[in-house]
Amino acid sequence: MLNSLFRGIFDTDMTNVIGVTDFLICVGSALLIGMILAGSYMWKTRYTKSFVITLAMLPAIVCIVIMMVNGNVGAGVATAGAFSLVRFRSVPGSAKEIGAIFLAMGTGLVVGMGYIGYAFLIAVVLGGITLLYNRLDFGEKKGMTLYKTLHITIPEDLDFTGVFDNILKKYTDESELVQVKTTNMGSLFRLTYNLKMKSAGEEKNMIDELRCRNGNLEITVSRQENVTGEL
Repeated sequence: MLNSLFRGIFDTDMTNVIGVTDFLICVGSALLIGMILAGSYMWKTRYTKSFVITLAMLPAIVCIVIMMVNGNVGAGVATAGAFSLVRFRSVPGSAKEIGAIFLAMGTGLVVGMGYIGYAFLIAVVLGGITLLYNRLDFGEKKGMTLYKTLHITIPEDLDFTGVFDNILKKYTDESELVQVKTTNMGSLFRLTYNLKMKSAGEEKNMIDELRCRNGNLEITVSRQENVTGEL
C-alpha cells in the first residue's frame, strides 16, 4: 500500500518502482556521505557556510535524481545535460572546490545506483586522502610567504621605468612589473609587481624607501596574487 502511494502516474506494470524503505536508506546514506566529505573538505581549508552545506547536500540530490531516472535512457541523457549546466555564480571556484563537487556528485551517483557500500568506501578513502594531503601540505610551494604582490601609486609625471629597480633589487631576489594602470581620473598611475623577498620581515624597510620615490602615495604589500586562477 505504501509503495503504491509513491508510484508515478505514468508508471506501468513493466516499470520497476523503488521501495520507500530502499529510497530512505539510499538518501540517508547519501546524506551521511555528504557530511563525511564536507568534514574532510573543511579541515585546514578556508570555506563558506553556504558551500559546505551545498557539499553536504549534493550527494543526496544526485542520488535522488539517479533513482528517479531508474533506467530511463532519455531521462538519463537529460539529467547529464542538466548537470553540465550547473555553475556556481557567487565567487570563482578553486580547483579544490571543483574536485570536492565532482567527488560529491560521484558518490551520489554510486548511491543512486544502489552500491551503498562502494559509496561509503569511496567517501572514506578519498576523504581520508584529502585530509592526508592537507596535513602534509602536499603541493605547497616552499617559501611561499616570501612571494608578495606590491602595489605602488605614483604621480603621472613620474617616469616609472626603472625608478624602483635598485630598491627592489636590494630587498628581493625576483621582481617583475606585471601591470600598469591609471587611477584617480588619470592623474595617478598604479604599478603592480610580483616579488620574491630575500628574507621575511623586510617589507616595512622596503616600503619606507619606496615612499621616498613615489611622493609618499599609497603602497600596499600583500600575499602574491595568482592572476591566472588556481586551476
